Amino acid sequence: MAHGYSSTTTASSSFHLHLYSTIYDGPPSISSGLSVRCLFRNAKLQKDPSTGLQNLIVKSNRKSAKMCRCTRSRMAVTCSLLETASSTPSTSASYDQRLQGGNNNTTTTMFKEEEGEGRNQANSASVGIRILIAGGGIGGLVLALAAKKKGFNVKVLERDASAIRGEGEYRGPIQIQSNALAALEAIDKDVAEEVMRNGCITGDRINGLVDGISGAWYIKFDTFTPAAERGLPVTRVISRMALQQILARAVGEDIIENNSNVVDFEDDGTKVKVTLEDGFHYEGDLLVGADGIWSKVRKKLFGPKEAMYSGYTCYTGIADFVPPDIETVGYRVFLGYKQYFVSSDVGCGKMQWYAFYNEPAGGVDPPNGRKERLLKLFGHWCDKVVDLLMATPEERILRRDIYDRIPIMTWSKGRVTLLGDSVHAMQPNLGQGGCMAIELALELEKSLKQISETGQSIDISAAFKRYENERRLRVAVIYALARMAAIMASTYKPYLGVGLGPLSFLTKLRIPHPGRVGGRFFIKMGMPLMLDWVLGGNSSKLEGRVPSCRLSEKASDQLGRWFEDDDALERALNAEWYLQPTDQRISSISQGICLSKDENKPSIIGNTALPDSTGVSVVISFPQVSERHACITCKDNLFFLTDLRSEHGTCIIDVEGRRYRVPPNFPVRIRPSYVIEFGPHKQAAYRVKVQKASEEEEKPNGTRRDCLMELEETD
Repeated sequence: MAHGYSSTTTASSSFHLHLYSTIYDGPPSISSGLSVRCLFRNAKLQKDPSTGLQNLIVKSNRKSAKMCRCTRSRMAVTCSLLETASSTPSTSASYDQRLQGGNNNTTTTMFKEEEGEGRNQANSASVGIRILIAGGGIGGLVLALAAKKKGFNVKVLERDASAIRGEGEYRGPIQIQSNALAALEAIDKDVAEEVMRNGCITGDRINGLVDGISGAWYIKFDTFTPAAERGLPVTRVISRMALQQILARAVGEDIIENNSNVVDFEDDGTKVKVTLEDGFHYEGDLLVGADGIWSKVRKKLFGPKEAMYSGYTCYTGIADFVPPDIETVGYRVFLGYKQYFVSSDVGCGKMQWYAFYNEPAGGVDPPNGRKERLLKLFGHWCDKVVDLLMATPEERILRRDIYDRIPIMTWSKGRVTLLGDSVHAMQPNLGQGGCMAIELALELEKSLKQISETGQSIDISAAFKRYENERRLRVAVIYALARMAAIMASTYKPYLGVGLGPLSFLTKLRIPHPGRVGGRFFIKMGMPLMLDWVLGGNSSKLEGRVPSCRLSEKASDQLGRWFEDDDALERALNAEWYLQPTDQRISSISQGICLSKDENKPSIIGNTALPDSTGVSVVISFPQVSERHACITCKDNLFFLTDLRSEHGTCIIDVEGRRYRVPPNFPVRIRPSYVIEFGPHKQAAYRVKVQKASEEEEKPNGTRRDCLMELEETD
């Protein structure tokens, strides 16, 4: 066996398993599906231990192939257990008590030294270190994988391996940025490849900040260049559940102890004894608390200290929605005053979003009231936000308050240290929480390895000290940057008067706020340096990883142009353009007007059909709409509106809320979310919408009559 265990129990057993050793050269590894209860209550096994055990193992292995790899059994059944069962008349009742949750003060002495098969001989000193990890989240599993790869003995004690951290099933994806993917490659290249295959690349597209109301770009981020220049993987998002399953499989079910909630520990200077919620104990040479922001290990180590409320509650959801710019934009942060919104492509035709709102902690929504409240808070924002909210079912919207913890200067005491959110729980604005946990896991494994390779007695305190010194500054800076990002996103003021109460009427003047202008300048100067350091600042410490770029991660040749030219970004839209009525009564029954993209066939808007027209006739039957009122032409995938000297004229309202009249016979550029008013009344007002068209959707190829306008005329 690669790892052995010894168990001390006090109850009596009614049968022996000693005949098993006469059938096989050595006891085989028994699947986690074969529970201890199953062994000691099987009637056939009691009558004929040799035959009964063989049959039981076969059935159990078949069952386990269909189960989650994360074991739910309390202990792996190994050679030591079989030997104990045959020689110690004390096992059955003790395990019955444990399975029933009784406090039996049972102790499992971890990692009994064994000779021979399955043992990693890379370094005998490192194999001797017995590592207990409290928490089977991302940080805990990555540390277990790194330590296992280097020959350490590891045990992960996880409260509930089936749970998805944070907000359950629909929290879904997590962003794994270039620095974390590279660290994962340095730990296990095969695991990193599997993670990247299952992830959705967002770093090869435009990402950045936009104005929440208008949807106009404020700052664009280049996350591709810092990765490509250093030969790092490009940022991805991946389902939390998929990531944890990949890591759990790589770590091995024999290492992960499920239903094992660490509530206490005792460090006597020579070993650490861990106590679980049900009273069971484990012993090891050191303990790593990777049990999250509400860490019990941290509380015992440094005393109780409350996490800090960020001031924001967060709604989150996943929508079955494909935005029109999916090929060019990875994620956006929509800025607002005391509220902001984040959207990201997560692959498979889905978008993930977060909505942050400034209010006291502990708020509760009425049943089925989350979506309604979000539409009240963000319903006046740009279409990119509203469309995502509308596409998300109520049951997929979840809510949580955002907390963080200021990183502490000391992470360790004696034989116990911390990792991940127990050290640096940070706000999600940089997407670096999980990434920092992966970096810390690699650094802790390296520190332990270096100390163990000195050939002297292992100095765990020195290893922990090195680990802290290597990571303390980087963790603190990234924590601070995440806080700054939250402040910047939620204090954004596009115009003078925003947030000024009685002076809010100044917003109508559309005078740019000085903070908006100055902020853009400093962000534009500082953001490349910040991204360069966050994404690539750890690359020099990835021993064993060869810098390389994948052909599959090649960005579009137009990426550089998209950063500089918003028009080029709009030209790249692979979608259909529509005119959607702004009147709610009309839009509820209308499919909208699909505009012609044929440069030789413009869309001709009038109140009657024009069969002899050289373009596509669009009929809007209102008195204020002239027979030939206006035309919309497409050139190089951009759209232009021309008023054809109509009697009542044509007006445009842009994304900034400015309204102006279109001059006759002069083409004017129109953009997504603009409102076009044909005539003086708002009845003939249409919003420009851009969206992916389904294959069944009818394309305009002749006269197009908007039937709902006919209904409006006869009312």
